[in-house]
Amino acid sequence: MYALHFTTLFYSPFFEFYNNSLSRLSINGIKSFMSQSIDLTHTFSNNMPVYPGDPCAELYQIAEFHSDSYNDFKIETGMHVGTHIDAPMHMVEDGCYISEIDVNSFSGNGYLIDARNHNPFPPRLIDLNMIQSGDIVLIFTGFGSKFHQPNYFEEYPEFSQEFARMLVEANISMVGMDTPSPDRHPYLIHKLFFSENILIIENLTNLDKLLGVEKFKVYAFPLKLNSDASPARIIAEVQQ
Repeated sequence: MYALHFTTLFYSPFFEFYNNSLSRLSINGIKSFMSQSIDLTHTFSNNMPVYPGDPCAELYQIAEFHSDSYNDFKIETGMHVGTHIDAPMHMVEDGCYISEIDVNSFSGNGYLIDARNHNPFPPRLIDLNMIQSGDIVLIFTGFGSKFHQPNYFEEYPEFSQEFARMLVEANISMVGMDTPSPDRHPYLIHKLFFSENILIIENLTNLDKLLGVEKFKVYAFPLKLNSDASPARIIAEVQQ
């Protein structure tokens, strides 16, 4: 009798739900264990490097625990400081605020292009067979190592028109680079991408850690600001 009672309980809906839940937790745990997150974002600190002519960025403490019983900080910055995302409003007259962009646009499959030692970037670096519609394409130049050096905003490599047009043809959702901009005045590359609703991530770092990685996800979330751009935290998730 007791054995029969135990068997009935074991196969009850409760135990079926319990066992299924454990299985899902185990699978999710394995997936988590097998993935690695890489931070592609420069740390925002006081006196960040800024584009020539832009106001200085400041981050300073306005309350301290030992005197106020809490800590608090204040930030004064333009939107194009450090690692950030440009929305179409930045250079398109009727472009949308970054707060109006669908949140699903800020993550997707990533693809890295190694553009070191090229200026401008030639279209032959792009393999359209490797890029899927909606991908987030990151351009590694190695120039990001100069982020705190005076020539960072003066000598950075650029996209060629043909290179940019091929990315548009691939129907990507976002493009990012370890430089301050994909181009210079009159910013034709910016305007080309924005005309196709392609977002631009500037001032990335740690892209070298993605060399040789075949599959990774990119999470690029800006603050929800009614502005043309926003500081952002950019993460690459690599499946081991």
